[in-house]
Amino acid sequence: MPGIKTRRLSIRMQRVILGGVMLAVAGLLATAGVAQDAAAPAAKPVTFLGTVQTLSGNTLSVKSDAGATMQVTVEENARLLRIEPGQKSLAGASPFSLTDLQAGDRVMARGSASADGNSLAATMLVAIKGADIAQKQEQERADWQKRGTGGLVKAVDPAAGTVTISSGAGGARTLVIHATPTTIIRRYAPGSVRFDQAVKGTLDQIKPGDQLRARGSRSDDGATLEAEEIVGGSFRNLAGPIQAVNAAGSTITVNDTATKKVVVISITPDSEVKKLDPAVAQRLAARMNGGGAGGAGRRPDGSQAPPAGSSQGAAPSGPPSGAPGADRPGGGQGNGQGGGQGRGAGFDVQQLLARSPSVALKDLSKGNMVIVVATEGQTPDAATAITVVAGVEPMLQASTSGSQAMLSSAWNLGGGGGEGGGGEAPQ
Repeated sequence: MPGIKTRRLSIRMQRVILGGVMLAVAGLLATAGVAQDAAAPAAKPVTFLGTVQTLSGNTLSVKSDAGATMQVTVEENARLLRIEPGQKSLAGASPFSLTDLQAGDRVMARGSASADGNSLAATMLVAIKGADIAQKQEQERADWQKRGTGGLVKAVDPAAGTVTISSGAGGARTLVIHATPTTIIRRYAPGSVRFDQAVKGTLDQIKPGDQLRARGSRSDDGATLEAEEIVGGSFRNLAGPIQAVNAAGSTITVNDTATKKVVVISITPDSEVKKLDPAVAQRLAARMNGGGAGGAGRRPDGSQAPPAGSSQGAAPSGPPSGAPGADRPGGGQGNGQGGGQGRGAGFDVQQLLARSPSVALKDLSKGNMVIVVATEGQTPDAATAITVVAGVEPMLQASTSGSQAMLSSAWNLGGGGGEGGGGEAPQ
């Protein structure tokens, strides 16, 4: 799945960065409140986590990630503590004044809830500055872009702690990812497109055909990566013409070329809808016709294209116009260090898609060809989109499977390729 714009990226990364912090703090508060709860079981404290929307005196309007709003009244003798993003305990917390709190700050309020559950009298408030969150998000985003990679799982060896992934047209490039006991492994929840809903996983849950992103240190030859974080899941890859667009209902109906089945695809606020520039799509199609990064392909008329490296009809060696590395000497060949693209790849598909414009459903029309990465739906004829890429007609004419492999290797996990990771709960 492709990378995303910084604004949407920041929202998702905020969920990730703060999740583990607030869960850890919640655990500490629960432990600290055991004696109080035992003494007064009828007044068991309630914890509410969210983002400050408005402030008026000692009253805050706080909105949770699920969309619920709580009116929080901070008691006069309430304990106010501020922590930094990534802080896992209250050991380094510092007191702050309620007047320092701002809209956009993240807070966890703890106290007594009203009978209707719409308001809370807080005796403790733990906060993280919105500006600090934004800075942490940017650091995470940059690190994923620099040291992240992604692709389709070819093989898994839990005993050896390795996962082999493929990427590029036809899966021409392979990379062996090494996991250690300290590697964070997360897996998409069934039916979810949200990274913040990913759950802890294990290496043996990863299966061939899964899509995976990892972040870590790559070897000098670009063949292996020591992973600090791995996030993956089982998704559907669909490609074909749009049969109907329902902008009001946020769905598109696609006739999947591979299965010949009609699938209704739901588009959520977390889904991405991108459209390739025609010149970029033509360039990618030319690469697949010429065998891409090492394999032979077929022309749109079905005839066999010359092998890669052949002077007869070979695809251009440089990256598509505007792609990262286009201004590098020698046609922009990568060094195997960034974005998961090794030598010979010539460009980073993930960043290419990140730079492609986002479009609204109303901008799509019946007959448009799309490639979709989606969650497994409750039924075979329904799915929820993670990524929809339009403007892919030239690529699908060249190779449907090659196009899907090329674009799905750049999928977006809300953390990979500019997406932060490491948290365990919503923002």
